Amino acid sequence: MSVAGTAGSGPLTGVRVVELAGIGPGPFAAMLLADLGADVVRVDRPGGASLGVNPEYDVSNRNKRSVIVDLKTADGPSRVLDLAARADILVEGYRPGVAERLGVGPETCHARNPRLVYGRMTGWGQEGPLAHRAGHDIAYLAPTGTLGLIGSPAEPPPAPANLLGDYAGGSLYLVVGVLAALHHARATGTGQVVDAAIVDGAAHLATMIHGMLAAGGWQDRRGANLLDGGCPYYGTYETADGRYMAVGALEPQFYAEFLELLGLPDHAAARKDIARWNDLREAVTARFKFRTRDEWAAVFEGSDACVAPVLSLREAPHHPHLAARGTFTDHGGITQPAPAPRFSVTHTSIHSGPAQPGADTADVARDWDVPRLLQDGG
Repeated sequence: MSVAGTAGSGPLTGVRVVELAGIGPGPFAAMLLADLGADVVRVDRPGGASLGVNPEYDVSNRNKRSVIVDLKTADGPSRVLDLAARADILVEGYRPGVAERLGVGPETCHARNPRLVYGRMTGWGQEGPLAHRAGHDIAYLAPTGTLGLIGSPAEPPPAPANLLGDYAGGSLYLVVGVLAALHHARATGTGQVVDAAIVDGAAHLATMIHGMLAAGGWQDRRGANLLDGGCPYYGTYETADGRYMAVGALEPQFYAEFLELLGLPDHAAARKDIARWNDLREAVTARFKFRTRDEWAAVFEGSDACVAPVLSLREAPHHPHLAARGTFTDHGGITQPAPAPRFSVTHTSIHSGPAQPGADTADVARDWDVPRLLQDGG
């Protein structure tokens, strides 16, 4: 299926996506599909759904186009169904049953387009005792055991922004799901519903750790294991200027290089001796306090000690490696992460800034052959 009127490139060029506007993991998933080249049309509601930021800066809406449809009007659902009839994928993030009440649920959409992949993004999933309850990232993480893995045992588990739940456990699993279902739809002609729940994805992220727990290689408490801060050569340390260095010197050769550059060669035997870990931690903590973060970064530069400076969001784009790779880019005056991952043939790009509500109605009506979008109220 070719798509006229879009400037995108990437492996999903030709794929059409309808996004029913929301906030959080749904828009991020749709952005990822758009970054990969899909023609994503965001259906905004009158008045919009906002994060309290100017829409011009909401980069999760980059590479998309926007139309405004009021689903609560008599002909609002039919306009969305016209789009769904021409789409490969639809993404929505309502509570269970809301899309059905609005007249754009899976059954209605599949009656118009049996090949449609209908992606549903929620915190609790489409069924279960909590399915209809409100929540946000941290509340979805909490019952999965994933939140309880993080942080010092002497302090409450920290809020990991909304990266671990909304985006890792939510958006990325939705994208994997709808693309797998799209593959199936193209092979069989049959679409399906993808139920992407943050609780499922966040639990799934800890699969390896559950295996280690069953094998006796992981203790069910924070700060007592190899990868959760319990190990003194896998964690973060404060420097003389109140900043931090991250240490991940797990393997013997990396650990040896770490000790050499840090100036603690007499602690080599402590790597395998858990009884000496507290002494090792105290020595590493004291040593890092002797220099600033950037001074230590210079010491470890070019080494295999697996040590790196902890940078802020504004500092990150200037890191030499990230700058050389173009991990961050500037588009429309906004510094932002570039599309990921990368492809050797079907290159991705940021070809347009954040879609402004309703700004693309005429173009979408033409390109998707949905003239009813141009009627009053569209």
